[in-house]
Amino acid sequence: MVVNTIKFLLNNELVEIENLDPNLTVLQYLREEQFKSGTKEGCASGDCGACTVVLAELDTENSEQLTYKSINSCITFIGNLHGKQLITVEDLKDGAKLHHAQQTIVDNHGSQCGFCTPGFVMSSFALHKHNQKPNRAEVLEALAGNLCRCTGYRSIIEAAMTSSEANQEDSFAKHYQQTIITLTELEKLPTPSLNGNGNTYIAPQNIDELAIELTNEPKSTLVAGGTDLALSVTQNLAVVKKLVYVGNVAELTTIEETESEIVIGSALPYSDFIDTLHHHYPDLGDMIERIGAKQVRNTGTLGGNVGNASPIGDMPPALIALGATMTLHLNGTERTILVEDFFLDYKKTVLKTSEFIKSITIPKPVAGQTLKLYKISKRLDDDISAVLAAFFIEQDGEKVTNVRLAFGGMAGIPKRGPAAEAALLGNNLTKESVAQAKAALATDFQPMTDVRATDKYRMTVAQNLIEKCYLELQSAHKRKAIETRVVNY
Repeated sequence: MVVNTIKFLLNNELVEIENLDPNLTVLQYLREEQFKSGTKEGCASGDCGACTVVLAELDTENSEQLTYKSINSCITFIGNLHGKQLITVEDLKDGAKLHHAQQTIVDNHGSQCGFCTPGFVMSSFALHKHNQKPNRAEVLEALAGNLCRCTGYRSIIEAAMTSSEANQEDSFAKHYQQTIITLTELEKLPTPSLNGNGNTYIAPQNIDELAIELTNEPKSTLVAGGTDLALSVTQNLAVVKKLVYVGNVAELTTIEETESEIVIGSALPYSDFIDTLHHHYPDLGDMIERIGAKQVRNTGTLGGNVGNASPIGDMPPALIALGATMTLHLNGTERTILVEDFFLDYKKTVLKTSEFIKSITIPKPVAGQTLKLYKISKRLDDDISAVLAAFFIEQDGEKVTNVRLAFGGMAGIPKRGPAAEAALLGNNLTKESVAQAKAALATDFQPMTDVRATDKYRMTVAQNLIEKCYLELQSAHKRKAIETRVVNY
């Protein structure tokens, strides 16, 4: 059963909407439909954080608890709110008393023009909901997606670091149990949909519903976090006729571990699996932190990053280097392929009509294996790569027994460098073999020049990253040898 309505909590009030264009963003809804102007539009692309709001959802592992996540309302479609609680800056204060996240900004002189301030407040609010005494590093991570042009970050950071342990309950804490009850009831409702201006949104609740939906209407557009898709609407004024939201499909929002593998559902947000990947592959966890700010990682998904088939997507080269596989689903039938075989040409993949990505499987590392990742971009955080290099090297002593060198930004698709790999495979990892691999890379790729980098820059950087990887591995081996000698002394 499908109902033409979206229901969610707006702060502590139950809201039901219908007959709205599903291309409407949460930011537009708040400002134009609810006349809540505290949430600002800065970039309309999820970069500046002025539009930050917070979503509260039932915890997937414990339905008696809520998780609070900051998101960019400017690139979140209105339908994605179904079954959640949307919290905005207007409702933080309790009567005339400012919320802790607001008062500390005042106390620390953290606002000048004030345009960006609501976004900072909401990011701090989300952080303190889970961590009442955050350290500086935790605050920097939470605020990395919020930009300020006039105040300066020191006072804002100090405000967010101020402990909230001694503060009284806010209105959301007071309504905590009622919120859980309401969201639990919303979970039981039939499949939600939204129709307006001739456009449609639907949120299937399981994988069979999703498969049937895509079989019946194969031209539908899948949306999870929408961190890339929404830009076509907000920046290019595109209109998406049929949005199919996959964030409610349980089979696509799980993470499972076996002895040898990690299986990640295609619609699971980065923030729900980054810790697992960081544990097994530290470089991978660090790189994911640079894909986008906290707001982006709270909504963006692995399936979306791969499925977009962008030549500058950051995850595909890493997955290719790791030899990861992906499971594709088509109306009850599944097949598994290597991630590197998914890409055919620029923005073209092997996906058949009505087929979608179910999950991605990443092998766990074993002794002798190393993954090194290097992202080259104009700024450290929240930026698009000029080159992304992912190197998987397996060694027996000094000898390279397995190697995969994958790159993004070097061709129309993310791909490996077979000639460079051949120069290393079966040889000792030495200056000479690395020099041969660097030279061979010039036969693997003919990169293009664009606004991010010239072709010569890309090739030079990619070659030098092979040498950087070699130097880092040599340094690690020397440290290990010294530590072994010290232990055995």
